[in-house]
Amino acid sequence: MLSAPRPILIATLLTLAAQPPVFGQLKEAEPVSEHIRLGESESGQFRVGAEITAKRGAVKNIRVMVAVPLECDEQQVRIAEENFTSNVESVDYRMLNGDGARQMVINIPYLAAGATATAAVTYDVTTRPVLPPEDDQTAKFKIPEKPDRSLRRFLTASPYIESRHGTIRKLQRSVLGDADEGLTDWQRVELLYDHVLESVEYVEGDDKSALQTLRDGNADCHGRSAVFIALCRAAGVPARMVWVNNHCYAEFYLEDDSGEGQWFPAESAGSRAFGEMPLARVILQKGDSFTVPERRRDKLRYATDFMEGTPVQGAGQPSAKFIREQL
Repeated sequence: MLSAPRPILIATLLTLAAQPPVFGQLKEAEPVSEHIRLGESESGQFRVGAEITAKRGAVKNIRVMVAVPLECDEQQVRIAEENFTSNVESVDYRMLNGDGARQMVINIPYLAAGATATAAVTYDVTTRPVLPPEDDQTAKFKIPEKPDRSLRRFLTASPYIESRHGTIRKLQRSVLGDADEGLTDWQRVELLYDHVLESVEYVEGDDKSALQTLRDGNADCHGRSAVFIALCRAAGVPARMVWVNNHCYAEFYLEDDSGEGQWFPAESAGSRAFGEMPLARVILQKGDSFTVPERRRDKLRYATDFMEGTPVQGAGQPSAKFIREQL
C-alpha cells in the first residue's frame, strides 16, 4: 500500500551586507515624538513576492510566506502594484511578534505539472533617517525599571544573541564596572557600543553569533550588532536587531522620567552613529526571535521566506524563486 504524500517545506534566509539604497528626497525633517526626530524623507519602490514552478509534477495546497517592508515610525509603506497569476487563489497579510514583521501569505490550491504561479507586489516606500537627540536631552533617558511584557522578550537570549552566557555577562560587567558613577544611563549604553566598535574589527563575511564574534575578534554588521545587543540585554537594556535591505543594525530602548519609552538605533558598520541612523534604508523587520504558525517549534532570528505544499502522488517538490528587489 502506498503511503500518503508528505508536505514539502522550503525556506531561505536573507543574505545581508551593508549597502545603502538609492532614493529620491520627498519632504523636510519632522518630529515623530518628543524624543525622536526624523530627517528628510526619501522614497523608492521595493518589490517582493514569489514565483513557484511545479517542475517535478503537480502540487496542491501550496502556501508561500514572504516578508514585506515594515510600517513603522520612520517608514511608511503603500502598495503601488500587484501582479498575481490566475492560479493564485488569495494573498493575505499577517503581523508576527506583535509589530516586528509583516508577512505576505500566498495561497495556491493547485499547480499543474510544469505550471508556474507568480504573486509579486511593488510597494512605494518612504523612509526617514533618524536624527540624534539633542545633547541636553540624553540625560533624561533611563533603563526601564519595570519593563512590560512587550519589552521583556528583548531582554532574554535569542538565536545568535547569547545574552545570558557567562562570557557576555562578564564582559558587560568589565566594560561598565569601571565607569564613573556619575554617568547617565545613555552614556553607559554608549560605553557598550564604543567597546564593540573598538574591539570587534569590521570584516565582511558570514553572519556570526555574539559569542563567535567575540572569539574571532571580527565580524560584519550582524556580528557586531549581535554583541552590542547581547551586552545591552545583560545590562538590563532592551535591545533588538533591525533588518533592512542588505544590512542590519541594533536598536536599544530607554525611558524618560515619565516612563515614556523610545527605541534608538545604533549603526554597526561604516561611520560611528549612536542613537541615530543617518542613512534611510528599506526596513524589513525588527526583532531577532520570531515564530510562525506553520513552524511553531522553530525560533527564527529572521522571519524567513518559505513555502509548504503537498505534491500529488508520485510528484516531487516544486521550485521556489523568492523576489526581493529594490527598483
